[in-house]
Amino acid sequence: MSEFKSDFLRTLKERGFIHQVSDESGLDELFAKETVTAYVGYDATATSLHIGNLISATMLYWLQETGHRPIALMGGGTSMVGDPSFRDDQRKLLSVEQIETNIAGIKKIFSRILRFGEGPNDALMVNNADWLLKLNYVEFLRDVGRHFSVNRMLSFDSVKLRLDREQSLSFLEFNYMIMQGYDFVELNRRYGCRLQMGGSDQWGNIINGVDLGHRMGTPQLYALTTPLLTTSSGAKMGKSANGAVWLNEANFSPYDFWQYWRNTEDADVGRFLKIFTRLPLSEIGKLAALSGSEINEAKKILATEATAIVHGREAAQQAADTARTTFEEGALADSLPSIEVPQSELEAGIGLLSLIVRAGLAASNGEARRHVHGGAVRINDAAVSDERLTIGTGEVTGDGVIKLSLGKKKHILVRPA
Repeated sequence: MSEFKSDFLRTLKERGFIHQVSDESGLDELFAKETVTAYVGYDATATSLHIGNLISATMLYWLQETGHRPIALMGGGTSMVGDPSFRDDQRKLLSVEQIETNIAGIKKIFSRILRFGEGPNDALMVNNADWLLKLNYVEFLRDVGRHFSVNRMLSFDSVKLRLDREQSLSFLEFNYMIMQGYDFVELNRRYGCRLQMGGSDQWGNIINGVDLGHRMGTPQLYALTTPLLTTSSGAKMGKSANGAVWLNEANFSPYDFWQYWRNTEDADVGRFLKIFTRLPLSEIGKLAALSGSEINEAKKILATEATAIVHGREAAQQAADTARTTFEEGALADSLPSIEVPQSELEAGIGLLSLIVRAGLAASNGEARRHVHGGAVRINDAAVSDERLTIGTGEVTGDGVIKLSLGKKKHILVRPA
């Protein structure tokens, strides 16, 4: 459509969230005339969501901001099976206890992004274990399974890719798309939910739910997906040198999260400001137009605003202050990420390469060695070039720490314990 009538779809389009919609005009009409309930599902495969999930969580935020009701669906039931989409092997099976722990961690994130309560557009957090774990298997096969065509399921890209690579697809995993489709029907019956949103890799699974609803007598259901987000250089979003960029501070510190956004490529600043901040589009336009060294100011704003959404304004400002203190003023900031090393180890001396790996600045001694030879490693702001160097109590500064740096932007405080 050239122009949406509803505030929600217009906002998503202007900010770059929309990849596919099952029926644009029908969904736009629905949003324009009534309060719509929509959901995104999150399987509890870890104690935290990551940056990729932040895109769909932000869509739920804009849904609520434009007067509609979001549902964050926790996959307590589906996590026991595991989504096989675009994977080469079966996911590790999780216990009920692991899933419950993971859901508890994920809930912390949504408490900052959505407003929960009893109002007409207050968010709901629902767990599909509430209905999936109570199903009678034979009845489920007769009432739900009969509506699924195996021929069609085999045609989905997420399945074809697995089979083309001659990787086994278990019967357990094959049931996942049936369970996800049934989730949509159940959410419609319980809460009047009409729209499921997700990443582009979920299109086939979501359309399954739309079709199942039609066959099982629900009102018209809709699907909406976001594009797979990559950087302008083609890299997949959400990875750092140390692995995934998690949203919980226990998995990835607010300071590291801020730094991730500060290191955004110049060409991505405008696009990421639209998706990962709540700044007005007019302000984003001005920031995206900056060039040369001035674009760094836009990156700092992106970093602070994105961090504020996930970790709160205070943590975001502290991360920004820490970065300014460390990089621009050359001072030592207590809020830098830190690790503890037993006093006894420092007294005996610890190898530089081992310390770099322990601090998470390299994945292996070989990688650490390359950093040293490349002149990227500093101890207490002094460059080091000897890979055989031993670090000990003599390097502890008057502040009671050792400052270990990789390049200009990665710093770890080593604290004697």
